[in-house]
Amino acid sequence: MCIAKILLSLLFNPVKVWKSTKCKKKKKRINYQFLCCFESVIIEFAIVRIVISFQNHHFKRRSEVINARAVRARSLSRYRSAMASCAVQLIEKVTRKKVEKQKFETHILKGPYMKHPLQNRWGLWFYKNDKSKMWQDNLRLITKFDTAEDFWALYNNIQPPSKLSSGCDYSMFKDGIEPMWEDRSNKCGGRWLITLAKQHRHTELDHFWLETLLCLIGEGFGSFSRDICGSVINIRAKGDKIAIWTSNAENCETVTYIGKKYKESLGLPQKLVIGYQAHADTATKSNSITKNKFVV
Repeated sequence: MCIAKILLSLLFNPVKVWKSTKCKKKKKRINYQFLCCFESVIIEFAIVRIVISFQNHHFKRRSEVINARAVRARSLSRYRSAMASCAVQLIEKVTRKKVEKQKFETHILKGPYMKHPLQNRWGLWFYKNDKSKMWQDNLRLITKFDTAEDFWALYNNIQPPSKLSSGCDYSMFKDGIEPMWEDRSNKCGGRWLITLAKQHRHTELDHFWLETLLCLIGEGFGSFSRDICGSVINIRAKGDKIAIWTSNAENCETVTYIGKKYKESLGLPQKLVIGYQAHADTATKSNSITKNKFVV
């Protein structure tokens, strides 16, 4: 028990134990050699305690450093995670904007090149009177088109009828049909004819011609559009003419419907009468006047 107490006292207060022990030894006349050994033990215990205390302090400091580094590492990890998350969100946002831009460009910029097809393919012809040549040699095909965009590209890049010289014609016919009576699609047909005085050339002529073309390419006559062959505009010194050609002059219902619809499309007054002439009658006429087969 005494030894245990001494050891415990040495651990907590080695100097006091050393002094107390020294006094007791003097009183009990402990020999000098034992005292020296005991003092050595006390000193060793003291040194051990100092070393242990220093190590504990060192380990405590080291633990604090390790903890600080761990905290800093965790903070840095959180910061990096937050930055990575922000970067991912930014990349997703940029990617989404790029995709939306591509969709916009596809829809808006590429949209105009997605042409709108017409029900029929059409050919535009030009005739310029040259008395030194045969009639057929004066007629030539300019181009063919089958989309609305190609029609407008053509119409906007040719001279309007009002700018043509006298003796010139424009003709627009379905593909495979030539603008002449002798063509097999025309020889049994006829034409609805509108005559304009010379003074109306710069006010009404271009408008009437454009409306006529739109009626044709837009299939403006409904199911009766299958009987349409084409249209011709004649520029003449005495007066200008616009005509719609059909394939069958004997089909009264079809011809009459086309005439009424055409008159309505041009916005002509009801009192104004237009006539339909068969090509056969025009080819065999004995004078400059051809009788009308139908009128509306």
